[in-house]
Formats: sequence, C-alpha cells, structure tokens
Amino acid sequence: MGGKKDFLEQMRQAKEASGRNRSARLNRQPKQPLREPVSFDKLPEYQRVTVQRKAGEMIGVDNPFYRSHDRAAGATTAMGGKEFINFASYDYLGTNTDPKVTENAKAAIDRYGISASASRLVAGERPVHAALEEKLAEVYGVDAAVCFVSGYLTNVAAISCLVGPQDLVVHDEFIHNSALAGIKLSGATRRLFRHNDVENLETVLRTLSSDFRRVLVIVEGVYSMDGDIADLPGLLELRSRYGFWLMVDEAHALGVLGKTGRGTFEHFDIDPKSVDIWMGTLSKTSSSCGGYIAGSQALADILKAEAGGFVYSVGLAPVLATAAKTGLDILTSEPERTEKLKQNGAFFKKCAEEAGLDTGLSVGVSVVPVLVGDSLRSVQLSNELLEDGINALPIIHPAVPEGLARLRFFITCNHTEEQIRYAVQATAKRLKALQERNFGLASLDMEKMMQLSPMLQTPDNS
Repeated sequence: MGGKKDFLEQMRQAKEASGRNRSARLNRQPKQPLREPVSFDKLPEYQRVTVQRKAGEMIGVDNPFYRSHDRAAGATTAMGGKEFINFASYDYLGTNTDPKVTENAKAAIDRYGISASASRLVAGERPVHAALEEKLAEVYGVDAAVCFVSGYLTNVAAISCLVGPQDLVVHDEFIHNSALAGIKLSGATRRLFRHNDVENLETVLRTLSSDFRRVLVIVEGVYSMDGDIADLPGLLELRSRYGFWLMVDEAHALGVLGKTGRGTFEHFDIDPKSVDIWMGTLSKTSSSCGGYIAGSQALADILKAEAGGFVYSVGLAPVLATAAKTGLDILTSEPERTEKLKQNGAFFKKCAEEAGLDTGLSVGVSVVPVLVGDSLRSVQLSNELLEDGINALPIIHPAVPEGLARLRFFITCNHTEEQIRYAVQATAKRLKALQERNFGLASLDMEKMMQLSPMLQTPDNS
C-alpha cells in the first residue's frame, strides 16, 4: 500500500514541477515574436497563380481546367446540362460504367462498407485485396503484385523504398512527375536520357553505372504526353549487359497494347519476367483508383514490409479493389474491346494527319496529342472546341516545354467514327482560324501585361 502512496506522491510532485517549468518557460518568452509567419498570399507560388488568373481575365481566355461533369464520363459526357463528345477520359475500355463493374462494386459496399478504415497491416486487409493482386500478377505473368491507394503514391513509395543515396536512377526525359518525386525522396543520384533514345541511355550507363550500388532505369510503356511506345527490346538488351533494374510504367499501356491488352510485353512478345518492376495505375483500364507494382514475390514482400506508402497508408477501399478486379476480368475475357480501341486510335491519327494536324510522336493508340505550339493558343482552342460540343483539354507549360503545348485526346473503345471525324474536323478548323488571326502569346497586349508586373514582385526581390 505504501508503494502505491509513494508512487502517487511522486506523480503529484512531477506534475507540480512540470507546471512550474511551464510557467518559467512562458515568462522567458519575448514580448514580441522573433518573426512573423509569412502569409500564404505573399508567397511567390501564389503570385504565379494570381498572375496566370489575371492574365486570362485581361485577354478574355477562360480557364479550361476543373470542368465539372454531371455524370460518368466516357466517350461522351454532360456538363452544365449539355452533352459533349469527350476526349478527356482514361476509360479506355469502357469499364467504368459496365454493369458488371457497378453491380460488383455495389455488392462490395453492402459487404465491406466504403473504407478499409486502417492500414492493411493492422486491420484493413480484406479478401478483395488479395484477389486483385492475384489478378494483376496473372495479367502480367509474374509472381506477385502490391496495390497502393494512389497511382502517384505508387511511384513515390516504391522508388523511395528500393533505392537510396548510394544508388543511381536513370529515366526517360518525359517520365511522369510521380517518378521524379520518388527519386527525389529516395536521395538517389538522378540522371535522364533523351526520350526513347537507347543509345543515349547507354552513354549514361557506360559513364556512371559502375560508381553506384544499385542502378534503376525508369520508362513508360505508352508515354502519357506523346502517345509513343518505349523501346522495350532495346532496353532489355542494355539490361543484359549493364545489370540494372528496369521499371516500366504501364498506366497508359495496360488494356491498350498487345493482342489481348496485357501491355508492352505482349506488344513486343517478350517474357514479362525479364522486366524487374511493372508499375501501373488502377484509374484507367481497370476503372477504379489506386496503383500497383507487379513482379517477383521478393519484390512484393519488400514493398509490403518496407514501403512507407503501403505500411503507413490506409488500405485501398474494398469497393475500389472490387471495381478494379472486375475491370481486369473484363480485360481478359473481352479482348475485342482492346481491338476496337486500337482501331479508333489509328482512325483518329489517320484523320488528324489528313486534316494537316501535327500528332507528334503518337503511334495512334490510347493517347493522340494535337500539337499547337503556343500555350495560350492551346487553351483558347480547348475553349472554342467546347462551343462545338467537344471536350479535349490542353497540356501547357510547364507540363510540357513552351512551344510544345498541345491538346491531348484520349481515345476509348466506345468512340464512334462519326464522333472522331467530327472532332478532328472541328479541331482543324478552329486551329486554322486561331493561327490566321495570330492568337497566342506573341499577340498579347504588352501594355496590359505590364499592369501585372507589380504582382511579380515578391518580398525577396522587391
């Protein structure tokens, strides 16, 4: 009993001492703060946002981004009560509104609720997670897969887990921002090689690879901005000589390439196990949200035990896992959807070229850009096409270099030839009119733009 009293007395004394120490700390605080926190509206980042907004208002160009859709968007959509032909959806195989997907998703909600409510390690594991990962491994012909709650997070978590400050990551210059974020977080040395240039990659490897513990090379199966395909055979030949890990981002290739839509390895008839890391997203062909890594069992085990984006993140919502699994089931059971998608992509590219439009590097599959050149002109073109009942969004600086701005058209298996032909003709007509009246950055009223110059001043350079 005495021990308990002694313990309580010690606790009381500790509490009093803590209170006295806190009072002493407060009494030592300066009357005036050492520095005032910087207001967010004073940051240069906010100044840039404001300048862009004001510039648009001054020259009468509406912001084409954040357009709100009234319903599910596929080959068509509705916004503000009006119907549009839609070329801004990743729903390549039309699975997002397929009755099998929606029925299974509703059943998953009835069984599991909405959220996994915890990390999969502690209480968030559900049978649908394992089923989805097994299906992904089957599609890729590899041992295992791991799913994450975000496609962006997948690259960040996997790359930062597998490489560190003693390692080298070499990537295609057009790689997705999420890979760049993962490399930065890892602390690895980063080098890039010219787009789809295997010879340039070899130059980098020959110069640097022997100086590092591990070497990782990252490419995309289908490049999301240009719509061309990675030189996988050439990359694997280099891998056989330089011994690097090869990571292929299949976000825009799954469901698109190959006879049955299994992706880049099927397109080139290559053993999928010859690629170390297959990465992809669940938001496109598989009509859900999230991302995945597929490869060896050892790779999956490492990520499930060590990748912060998996260990410390809530598990993928069961309804999303179910929708993705059903979308993959459709991919494997209905290859005719992939075939129709390829036909539509080729038809769009053919029509665009006949109309004199520049489709850049695109091979005419899931992504077909129309290069405009000028960022302002591409924004205005997108806005004018909306008046024609066509929704296609611009990609502008800094997402692409100034001078390479474009409208990016995503093709689905559900687009009709009539829709494609109409969209191409409208795009060609509108772009020609903009070019004839020299609408673009070069035509800006510089006197008006100078009115914005005070907004470019920041506390650091004023």
